[in-house]
Amino acid sequence: MTDLFPFQVEARCPDTRARCGRLGTPHGSVPTPLFMPVGTRGTVKGILPEQLERIGTHVVLANTYHLHLRPGADVVRELGGLHAFMGWDRPILTDSGGYQIFSLRDITHIDEDGATLKSIVDGTPIRLTPEATIEIEHALGADIIMALDHCPADPTHRIDVEIATERTTRWLERCVHTWRDSGSEQAGQALFGIVQGGAFEDLRRRSLEATLQHDLPGYAIGGVSVGEERSQSLKAVESCASLLPEDKPRYLMGVGTPIDFLDMIAKGIDLFDCVTPTRHGRNHQAYTSFGRINLRNQRWRTDRSPLDESCDCPTCARFSRGYLRHLAQTGEMLAGMLLSVHNVRFFHRLMEDARAAIRRGTFGEFMARTKEALGASEAQRCR
Repeated sequence: MTDLFPFQVEARCPDTRARCGRLGTPHGSVPTPLFMPVGTRGTVKGILPEQLERIGTHVVLANTYHLHLRPGADVVRELGGLHAFMGWDRPILTDSGGYQIFSLRDITHIDEDGATLKSIVDGTPIRLTPEATIEIEHALGADIIMALDHCPADPTHRIDVEIATERTTRWLERCVHTWRDSGSEQAGQALFGIVQGGAFEDLRRRSLEATLQHDLPGYAIGGVSVGEERSQSLKAVESCASLLPEDKPRYLMGVGTPIDFLDMIAKGIDLFDCVTPTRHGRNHQAYTSFGRINLRNQRWRTDRSPLDESCDCPTCARFSRGYLRHLAQTGEMLAGMLLSVHNVRFFHRLMEDARAAIRRGTFGEFMARTKEALGASEAQRCR
């Protein structure tokens, strides 16, 4: 596995735990820290593959549960696997469906063997077990595959978190066995284990120690920013990141605002994903170097400026805020597409700038300056 997925730390910042490096995969090497756009059903909403490449995307996510529903893993495999299916020849990571166990908990039954979810398409029961998940991910053919985990509904409820954490540990052991026995490991797919534990440091430590016993190609921190206070999220990540191996990539799942990224990079995180840039794009909100703006607001009606003078994305190169507001106000689908392209590029530029600052040894200064420009909190009123 280390030959197919080599990871090397290339620079560290002396005033934080921030680091930059390079992760190799069968579909090319990628720089870290890195943001990975989410393409749940085999597409990043509103953005063509060639546009993703142009704006600096290195890795795309896809989701096991949703692709299992439609079109089915066997169909994807028959059509050449996810890379051919999506027209994307760069690395792909597949989530396991563990997040759907959490987010669709009202229509999900969890037991020791796995979870039964109702199909969001027609209500048919969908069974996910550790073994089935790895087999589905193997058929999909992603470069990096995630173990099935149990994220508790309330990360501050001690009893529930302990049950979910111990179940995640047992499920991981079954995932690892299937990964090795099914040919997934031999096929060049890297399995990442997921550390759970909610808001409890001792449970995080217990989960981490159990996960590290499997000596996997990489490790993820899950169950963060799912209802707990932000201070608890930061503490959970800090308690895990400092104990994860130095020579393996560290992936923080589903945490996704620019300020979150900066804080978590400072704690040593390498990989991030979230739906934030495309979801906000579809809702006509744009991330800029001076904060987040709402393109539906009247103030942009006759503004000839690009979204962000400092941005090099295709949207900013060609269109004005006034035009984008017109598209948003009239419900044109192009509005969401152009704003999604811009937002994803903004997230990539943030990572590029972070990597450059780490190499210069000035990440702490960069983080403070950028957070001040963006606003002290993402909870600020969208202008």
